[in-house]
Amino acid sequence: MYVPKFHEESDPAVLQALIRAYPLGTWVSHSDDGLLANHVPFLLDAGRGEHGTLLCHVARANPVWRSCAAGGDALVVFHGPDRYISPSWYPGKAEHGKAVPTWNYAVVHVHGRPRVVEDREWLLRHLARLTDEHEAGRELPWTLADAPADFTERLLAAIVGIEIPITRMMGKWKVSQNRTEADKRGVVAGLAAQGDSVSLDMAALVGRHLDGTPAA
Repeated sequence: MYVPKFHEESDPAVLQALIRAYPLGTWVSHSDDGLLANHVPFLLDAGRGEHGTLLCHVARANPVWRSCAAGGDALVVFHGPDRYISPSWYPGKAEHGKAVPTWNYAVVHVHGRPRVVEDREWLLRHLARLTDEHEAGRELPWTLADAPADFTERLLAAIVGIEIPITRMMGKWKVSQNRTEADKRGVVAGLAAQGDSVSLDMAALVGRHLDGTPAA
């Protein structure tokens, strides 16, 4: 990934926060037929390993888990908010016209070597944690225990667990850092006026870079 210095984000806490907020990762790996790309919800265990460990499960019918046996590295991409940025939001456009459209985004690239887990108890703990995390805050949260035991057992037999100990992480926060303070404020105002949740999230990321405040 090309990362100009002013777009680089290296704070582990910031990178981990994006992974937790946007857990559907694009997992890219090698296979005998070339590159494989799978879209999988991940859990992050920040306390395991030097940089943490990603956890997920896939269908046993999915060939991606068999590719892990070859021992190759994998890349998982987590996409945060992204939005088109109009040059009409820059005050400088009215003065000199030297402005073009661009696209703001925040992404994290995670590298590691996947390993397969077929232990029933691991899978049960993983599914329970994954469910509890995404059901939290709901009026009637669903739990793994709500499903009949024989039904759960059949599902367990049809999936495979994956652990990816993280060897390195790269973050790119392209959030108007290279613009003037006036242009950044114009971007924040333009995004806020659009009003949708993703635009507001991006406005917040740009806003944290006003007056040199780091993203967090």
